Amino acid sequence: MSLFKIFSGICQITPPISCYNFFSMKKILAIILLIFTFPVITPGIEDVKKVKKVYLNEAVEAAVANNIDLQAAKLEVEIAKNNIKTANRLQNPSVDAFYFLGAAGRSEPRQVGISETVEILKRSARKNLAVSNLSLVEKNVGYTKFDLKMDVREAYINLVAQKSILDTLEQQKELQEELLDIAQHRAKSNEVPEIDVLQAEIALNQLITQVNTARVNVNTALASFNKIINDPNKVIYDSKDKLFSEENNFAEMLTPPPTYKFPDFDIIVEKALENRYDIKIAKQEIDIAEKNMTVIARQRIPDISLSGGYAYKPGAYSDTGNFNNGAYAGASLVNIPLFYNYSPEIQNAALKVQQAELKYNSVQNKAVKDVSAAYERFLTAGENLNYYEEKILKSSEKMIDMSMDSYEHGKSDITALIVMKQAYKSIIVGYTYALSEYYNSWTNFLRETNDEDFEFPENI
Repeated sequence: MSLFKIFSGICQITPPISCYNFFSMKKILAIILLIFTFPVITPGIEDVKKVKKVYLNEAVEAAVANNIDLQAAKLEVEIAKNNIKTANRLQNPSVDAFYFLGAAGRSEPRQVGISETVEILKRSARKNLAVSNLSLVEKNVGYTKFDLKMDVREAYINLVAQKSILDTLEQQKELQEELLDIAQHRAKSNEVPEIDVLQAEIALNQLITQVNTARVNVNTALASFNKIINDPNKVIYDSKDKLFSEENNFAEMLTPPPTYKFPDFDIIVEKALENRYDIKIAKQEIDIAEKNMTVIARQRIPDISLSGGYAYKPGAYSDTGNFNNGAYAGASLVNIPLFYNYSPEIQNAALKVQQAELKYNSVQNKAVKDVSAAYERFLTAGENLNYYEEKILKSSEKMIDMSMDSYEHGKSDITALIVMKQAYKSIIVGYTYALSEYYNSWTNFLRETNDEDFEFPENI
């Protein structure tokens, strides 16, 4: 039985004043219960994350400063530096003691000394290899950092693009609501049939669903943007740019305008081949392979083992009856490549050098094709954007204004107007995508040239 039924039963057998007091007590208890459960109802108030609005350049700086993956990659540099110290190490010495027993103890001295293995031409080779590996690690970290910057640019542009699409759809929703009002007004005055109202409502409902989807897309783009920045602090980054403005915020997007006169491909590819990280990395891998072959080849060189110490013979075991003592020293060749001369390892090292050289040539060939494709995509995106701005937008704006005025004055039906509005919406959304493609194609061009501050020659 519920508490409310019990309370009701009590009220039926008690005076009204008691019921009033009872229900007053019930309200007090409910308030107390609400107070105690309030922290449960609103969890995490103290953990509310701070929202920080940033421009593109600020977002890039935040990612470089805070990205967890980049911080982890930077630790590889410290590891590589420690590996240099490891490669340059000296062999630890050994402590030797000789104490002869029995008859041998009467003829042989007792000895205490130290022995040390000295490597011949091996430490320098190992150190050079470790230094070359450090250079490779530094280039890989630089590539990771550069790639992160490009990812942030793309995520930022996508976020602003989704916001722009949402803004466009919300504006179209408002216009559709105005059209519905006009249709209802004209239907009441019997100027148009009731079906016009129905068509306007359907079009409005369709736009409402598109607006809802666009809002989700904005939230998804925002989450992806923060995922790429990957800040461990409780900060949510958002774009200060709310949408792609009519003036086209090329400066904020760190992108040259499409009216810029761009140079020929030969000039572009020459500069790109100088900057690409993958080419630098492939070249460094050749150096590593060559130094590794040197390390392996020098395994054939024997090492020297040096020993020295103190020797003595007690008087009881001495022929003269006197205590005799002195120093001793010795040397020996060790690791003589007599039974195994490391030929398979040396051959494999030589093959590794050939592999690295082939990889370097392959990376160069692919780089030319990648830069060519990226540059062609960028130029095409700029051409399309110019076409939108010079040809399509102005005509479409004029078309929709004329269609609205024509329907409002009874010169056209609502079906034609709705078709026109849908076409106009597609054009505006298409223009937003054209802007987004232009910005992204520039980012992709920078990614392929591996130069975030790419500058064209001044004489172009």
